[in-house]
Amino acid sequence: MAPRTPGFHSDHPFDTPYHAPALVAPVVELLGGRALVLDGTLGGGGHTAALLEAGVQHVVGIDRDPDALASATARLHDAVRAGAFTAHRGNYAALLDIPALATLRFDGILLDLGISSHQIDDAARGFSFREGAPLDMRMGSDATRDAATLLNTAGEVELAMIFREYGDESKAARLAREVVRRRQTEAFATSDHFVGAIRAVLGSRSGPPEFARLFQALRIAVNDELGGLERALPDLRERLAPGGILAIMAYHSGEDRMVKHAFRSWSEDCICPPRHPMCTCGGNNALGTVLTRRAIVATPEETSHNPRARSAKLRAWQRAG
Repeated sequence: MAPRTPGFHSDHPFDTPYHAPALVAPVVELLGGRALVLDGTLGGGGHTAALLEAGVQHVVGIDRDPDALASATARLHDAVRAGAFTAHRGNYAALLDIPALATLRFDGILLDLGISSHQIDDAARGFSFREGAPLDMRMGSDATRDAATLLNTAGEVELAMIFREYGDESKAARLAREVVRRRQTEAFATSDHFVGAIRAVLGSRSGPPEFARLFQALRIAVNDELGGLERALPDLRERLAPGGILAIMAYHSGEDRMVKHAFRSWSEDCICPPRHPMCTCGGNNALGTVLTRRAIVATPEETSHNPRARSAKLRAWQRAG
């Protein structure tokens, strides 16, 4: 996605210079009109703005990134003054760390996983593979190590797991060995170092698709994105009021698979034989219902405007009333 400038203009009302939100229409269809909604990945506030316009009475937004909070709060200043929007810095996977949210139950919860356009465009944040970019990739100060530290200190087994599991890389073991070999003579510091290692293993013809996939794998590891999502899912379910809806937009196959399996398991009744004296399958009465039989994806019209939406998959689940 091309960088957005201060003179940015869009015909799409919920786009901002910070970010163009994906799948706004289905998000609004799922959550519009509800009383209290948690936007757990606030970003530039595009989804929140759409939900408020669609009649949501109050949205609570959280984000790990202080830049995102500043951008969204400035954009939604009218809603702040009207008492319809509040924002908190934090991680959706650690809601208990935000005292103001400790007792709240929500009629809807939205997660838009992944990375914002602004984070990619800001070279200093180190999320891109553009030449000379620092290897940082931390979404917030709660990340324990940046990408350079990971590449320079992680063992070969851990690196191979990251490249294989998060980057779907068939040559993960070879790439991990190459990283370990290279860092013995020169520490990884910029995107150029990692791109060089990728090309050494995948060949000189490797390019943006391979770089994007493996840089994404690094970002997921740096921010513990899959681990955070796994820990968060049952907690978010319990934060829903009866009849509340959890909607999650994923861009990575591992994230989408985790969400799909969680929603499916929460919707299953006990499958033990009728005359079985006690439940041994681990099931019980279904906790709720899957609302999206298949993931909702962007239309061709949306992807032509917002290429990032091409990989977005939206799934929703409703807690029993």
